[in-house]
Amino acid sequence: MNSIGRHASWILALLVVAAIPSCRSAAPDGPPIIQPGAPGQRSRVIDAQAAADLSKVPFTPADVSFMQGMIGHHAQAVEMTDLARTRAGSDAIRKIAARIDISQADEIKMMREWLTRRGQPVPDPHAHHAHGATLMPGMLTAEEMARLADTKGPAFDRLFLESMIKHHEGALVMVKQLFAQPGAGQESDVFAFASDVDADQRMEIDRMRQALVTAKE
Repeated sequence: MNSIGRHASWILALLVVAAIPSCRSAAPDGPPIIQPGAPGQRSRVIDAQAAADLSKVPFTPADVSFMQGMIGHHAQAVEMTDLARTRAGSDAIRKIAARIDISQADEIKMMREWLTRRGQPVPDPHAHHAHGATLMPGMLTAEEMARLADTKGPAFDRLFLESMIKHHEGALVMVKQLFAQPGAGQESDVFAFASDVDADQRMEIDRMRQALVTAKE
């Protein structure tokens, strides 16, 4: 499922009535509505009024900063996957890189549109190349990117996996930092996207760790 589909799933989870099998009759106000929890937290039952209120939660400056920072973070991941096309030593690594490339490019487009619709500045996705630019957690330095670009074959495969795992772990840090800020990450689109990032990148980290074991054999 692509990012747009997952966003819709999260939003529907707030609105769709979940039928719970029971020998008892349903409550007068209908079955419960389930609100998915933030990464690492449980879902909870809310009433219809609460669900309606959630759809109107405004975005915060922290939400904007998260989207802006994640654009540059994703852009570097795309640059790393571009290197894999010509430098990877195995089809398995090229396939991993292609999956990451598609999902990250799609999410960059979504984040740019989110910022534009809310009248917020859309950053240059390559701003991290500027001298003295602040890198988001997990991002590679210019020297690390140069080293990756100078490597080929099996050596590239191992370095690519190690670097992308580090990169993905940085994205998890960004999500954690977002939800740690009071009121942040509650606007429906931001909540859905940040939750998707957390879930997707954890799965990709597991996949890459398994591939790394094979690459080192």
